[in-house]
Formats: sequence, structure tokens, C-alpha cells
Amino acid sequence: MIRVELRKLLRRRRTWVSILLLCLLPTVVAVFLAVSEVGPRPGEGPAFLSAVLANGSLYPAAALGIVLPIFLPIAVAVVAGDAIAGEASIGTLRYLLVRPVGRTRLLVAKLTAVSAFVLLAVLAVAVTAYVVGINVLGSAPVVAGATTTVSGTPLTSGQLALRTVLTILYVAWSMLGVAAVSLFLSTITDSALAAALGGLSALVASTVLVTLDAASSVRDYLPTRYWLAWVDFFRDPILWRDIERGVAVQGVYVAVLLGMAWANFTTRDITS
Repeated sequence: MIRVELRKLLRRRRTWVSILLLCLLPTVVAVFLAVSEVGPRPGEGPAFLSAVLANGSLYPAAALGIVLPIFLPIAVAVVAGDAIAGEASIGTLRYLLVRPVGRTRLLVAKLTAVSAFVLLAVLAVAVTAYVVGINVLGSAPVVAGATTTVSGTPLTSGQLALRTVLTILYVAWSMLGVAAVSLFLSTITDSALAAALGGLSALVASTVLVTLDAASSVRDYLPTRYWLAWVDFFRDPILWRDIERGVAVQGVYVAVLLGMAWANFTTRDITS
């Protein structure tokens, strides 16, 4: 069943169009930066965007900072929202369950496919950004005196690669929280659009509350609170506090929402 869902994911044109669009935005930004040779001042715009003109090897991190706040969550919410509700809307969910599949097995297969999309999308953005960064923005040698951390200290090529991989994993884990919200809503409604929009609405509300002083008592428990903590991988030394909290908060949301999705899906009446 998992292989079937993975094949469906990889054969859908929507999957590759979404990934193409995610990769296109950082590419366009890199071209503008290379042509104008003018980047945002340090502290303005997405993280590391001001540093990539001197070192294109940093562009994968900058690219993830570009797509993370809006575009990547939208793509993940659409795919996760379609997981169950999409089958119901076209009338195939009931026929899937007629076969000896089992609801839990089907839900696990859908979750695996959504997780594969998340990892594939994040990897595609990072790899594309690296290729574009090296070829369009250039690659300065990472040696003593080359400032490549937020703290102003140099990194070796190996250290830079390791911290970039950790960033990819952290961003992918954060997006699983988005997927869990939309997947849960996908088990409630027969409309894939409603499930995706519901997930995005929850994230927009979280983003607004994070910036609101009146919500300071709940700020640290909101799903988007620690999304940008991946920047701490590029400090010297790495600041683990917010990273660990981000992993824990997303873990709670993933566990609770997937549990709710399983409880609802295994008990609801399937009529479509």
C-alpha cells in the first residue's frame, strides 16, 4: 500500500509542478541578486540573503528561508489536505476500503506519501539553490577570514555541509507539523480544498499570535514559533535551546494531530 501511494505521488503532475515552483522562486531571486549585485543589508530580508553574494555555498540556507514562511507550507498543506479528502471527493475512498486494506494501513500509507513529499520538496529546494548559488552567485573558498556564520566566524566546507543538512532536516520536521494539521482536517471533510485552507488558516493564526504581545503566555507553544530557529545552526557555537524546543513542539503537534486523525478516520462512516 505504501508503494502504491508513493508511486501515485511521484506520477502526479501536481507534485512536480509544486516542487518546480518552489525551486523557481529562489532561482529568480538568485538571478536578480547576481545581476544587480545588491543584496539586502544584514538583518533585513530572509536569513543569509545578504551574504550569498560573497559565497554562493550559503544559498541553500537562504533559499529555505525564502520559501519557508509561505510557499513551502502552502505546498505541504495542499498535498496533505488532499490525502484523504481528495479520495472522498472523487468517490474512490469507499472503494479503497472495500479491499482488505484497513483504515489504519491506508492512513499510514497516506502519511508516508505526505512525508516523502515534504522531504523531497525541501531537498529539491536545497539542491537547486546550491547549484544555482555556485554557478550564478559564485563560490568563495571557505577559509579563515571568510565570514559564514551569524556569529562572524569561519566554517570549513565540511562544517557548512553538515549544518546545511541539519537545516534541511529541521525544516522538513517543521513542515510535518503543517502536514499533520491538514491531514487531520482531511479526515473530517470531503473537500481537499477545505482541509488545505483549514491548515493554512491555523498557521496564519499562529504566525499572527507569535508577533502579538498579548499572546506571550502561549507564544512558545504555537506551531510556527520556532520555525526560524534553524538559523541557530549557523551560530558559533550552535545554540541548541530553540532548536530543541522547536523539535519538541512540532513533535507534540504531530503526535496529537495524527492521533486525532487516526481516531476520527477509523470510526467515521465512509459514504463517498
